[in-house]
Amino acid sequence: MRARINVTSVFVDDQAKALAFYTEKLGFVLKNDVPVGQFRWLTVVGADDPDGVELLLEPDDHPAAKAYKRALVQDGIPAASFAVDDVAAAHRELEAQGVTFTQPPTPMGPVVTAVLDDTCGNLIQLASPA
Repeated sequence: MRARINVTSVFVDDQAKALAFYTEKLGFVLKNDVPVGQFRWLTVVGADDPDGVELLLEPDDHPAAKAYKRALVQDGIPAASFAVDDVAAAHRELEAQGVTFTQPPTPMGPVVTAVLDDTCGNLIQLASPA
């Protein structure tokens, strides 16, 4: 057996706000939006890979999820990492759109990374080859 990643998630404090940020700022596209009680099964995918791994924008309604998110942010740990072609260019573009970064583009061996605030309670890392 060989497993593969099908869906992964980030906990968000507001699904509508998260959908707007992840699609309008980060360039993901909506894959699924299915009502599930008071929340939604809300996933996005990379614009260039519509059948690729889905990112679930999962409500942080459970107290453990809220505590987990707070602890990660407090320690400066990104909840997820996304690949981009050029971190410096992405940083310039996103900053011009008002996105807040907690770490500017920083060389780290074979990659350059930057960390942003997704406005939904998470730090997100962007990475590209150095």
